[in-house]
Amino acid sequence: MTTTFKDAYNTLKNHAQTLRSQQEPNIDDLLRIVEESVTAYKTCQLRIDAVEQALQKALSETNLEHSSDSEQINEKEGGSANNNSFAEDENDIPF
Repeated sequence: MTTTFKDAYNTLKNHAQTLRSQQEPNIDDLLRIVEESVTAYKTCQLRIDAVEQALQKALSETNLEHSSDSEQINEKEGGSANNNSFAEDENDIPF
């Protein structure tokens, strides 16, 4: 039984190669190949889903930390992100 992503992925690659290289289907091995392939596919899919969830969590935490840091810096500077310390006169040239 495959337990790691790498093992499961290799099982899928090997079975695909076996099936591609056969001139005539080997019916005696087909059921075993299909069962092993389904198990390997499920293992790969579970690992991919777990990694995807972990990445989403890590990225959302990073965004929250970044957002929190920006708010703290903004508060230290004495204003909001949209606060412009320059006069907002349309005729004012900033240079």
